[in-house]
Amino acid sequence: MGKMIAIRDAYGEALQDLGRRNEKIVVLEADVGGSTKSILFGKEFPDRYFNVGISEFNMVSMSTGFATQGFTPFVNTFAVFMTTRGIDPIQTLIAYDSMNVKLCGTYAGLSDSYDGASHQAITDMAFIRSIPNMTIVSVSDAVETKKAVEAISEFDGPVYLRLSRAAAPVYFDESYDFRIGQGVEVRDGEDVTLIATGTILHNTLKAAELLKEEGISAKVLNIHTVKPIDEKILIDAAEQTGAVVTVEEHSIYGGLGSAVAEVLSAKCPTPMEFVGATEFAESGDYDELLEKYGFSPEAIRDKAKEAIAKKKI
Repeated sequence: MGKMIAIRDAYGEALQDLGRRNEKIVVLEADVGGSTKSILFGKEFPDRYFNVGISEFNMVSMSTGFATQGFTPFVNTFAVFMTTRGIDPIQTLIAYDSMNVKLCGTYAGLSDSYDGASHQAITDMAFIRSIPNMTIVSVSDAVETKKAVEAISEFDGPVYLRLSRAAAPVYFDESYDFRIGQGVEVRDGEDVTLIATGTILHNTLKAAELLKEEGISAKVLNIHTVKPIDEKILIDAAEQTGAVVTVEEHSIYGGLGSAVAEVLSAKCPTPMEFVGATEFAESGDYDELLEKYGFSPEAIRDKAKEAIAKKKI
């Protein structure tokens, strides 16, 4: 893995670069541009940058108007506020008519660690995944972030882009072929499949190394598109390994784990375990929160061993 780069910084730079190449890109912000890094776009393109203040409902509603006029709006705020305060217009104005709006929710998971549970986002994917016509993309490193921004700008329809605040190791390089809706196998294995989304991918890869030390071969999948999910890669992996663990910095209800379980229960019943949030967290150091609430490599390793133990003899 490469150096650590903050996801929000990679996003801000990608948005700025996109603005240089596409005059139809407009950016809306709910007074947290310095945090989301959309301010980089605003400084270079002030005529296409709209800070609406702390008014998420209005911001999301406004974006629909831009979309009707042929613009591609990128809408920015913290993930928790985008998907709670903005959920009404997301459903009734954007999703209902499949408007070409890109909803970019940053500080996802526990990454806004010191602001506590009110600002941490562990239910955002569940809200969005339940709404028809929505696509969900959740990125794991700086390279994937930049490629995702480009891909969703070219995608015709509403997208929720889930972004972490945190720095993450750079795993992918520029040759990475990012395609919406297509999962990626990042490590082969035969005994268990670890399925991750977002920056927790890196702890998942560390867990695979811990398992290797115990003689257990773990396949690792990066599911950057949680909706529509890549059913084929899930079924193929489940058939090959016979045990599955989903890993997400999100509630175990309604996110990646639920999506995988829905596919496998119908098409390839497989022993499963879930790594994710089961309660609200608190304020504190990000790495310490991940450790306390069960997202460490060791916790993922232990869940993998539990899944393997469920295999039929």
